[in-house]
Amino acid sequence: MEKIIEVQHLSKSFGTNEVLKDINFSVSKGEVVCIIGSSGSGKSTLLRCINLLEKPSGGNILYKGVNILDDKHDIFAYRTKMGMVFQQFNLFNNHNVLGNCMVGQIKVLKRSKEEARRIAMNYLKVVGMDQYVNAKPKQLSGGQKQRVAIARALSMEPDVMLFDEPTSALDPEMVGEVLKVMKKLAEAGLTMLIVTHEMEFAREVADRVVFMDKGVIEEEGPPEQIFNNPVKERTREFLKRTLEKM
Repeated sequence: MEKIIEVQHLSKSFGTNEVLKDINFSVSKGEVVCIIGSSGSGKSTLLRCINLLEKPSGGNILYKGVNILDDKHDIFAYRTKMGMVFQQFNLFNNHNVLGNCMVGQIKVLKRSKEEARRIAMNYLKVVGMDQYVNAKPKQLSGGQKQRVAIARALSMEPDVMLFDEPTSALDPEMVGEVLKVMKKLAEAGLTMLIVTHEMEFAREVADRVVFMDKGVIEEEGPPEQIFNNPVKERTREFLKRTLEKM
């Protein structure tokens, strides 16, 4: 399996607060990896370091074997290979749904309008939002906005899709529609790295689950091992507490 991302001895501090400590893990082509853990465990920071929204304090991030933290690496070119879906959608309010999915392709990838439109329409169909091409973000529900955000990221045709708690800002009844789309993408073989608190989703869709606690990877393994037979006491405590709430 080709490794798309390899994280080696990654650390990140904000002032004296060390948020990530000696993180090592990788994501292979076609793999779905879910990162779980309590708030403040460093999950989102790890994701933001991987797409360089945060600059790591130490360690290496290899993309297809090349260290992207080298000074000579083209960060913008690398970022186009990482599709990012945020908690808060981050859609462009001045563009309609179709425009949101075309603008990055035209400006960053230099695609023609015709090509950008064709690709955008294809992915809007995939997420079930092709009927809403002329709607502005303010006319959409949270679940619809997040599906457009996913289509926008997919339209850049990245190597990896990064999801940062994509359902945490949604009303409960809208969570399902977004998870359904993500499940469909996983089944289509897309490489995905997902920070999530949706345990059932992680159990069902992930190839591998990574449990983070206090800035370290406490445990990782196949979902059945992590959920049914965790090795570490900390993992057991977290899952017991989390699954009781469900």
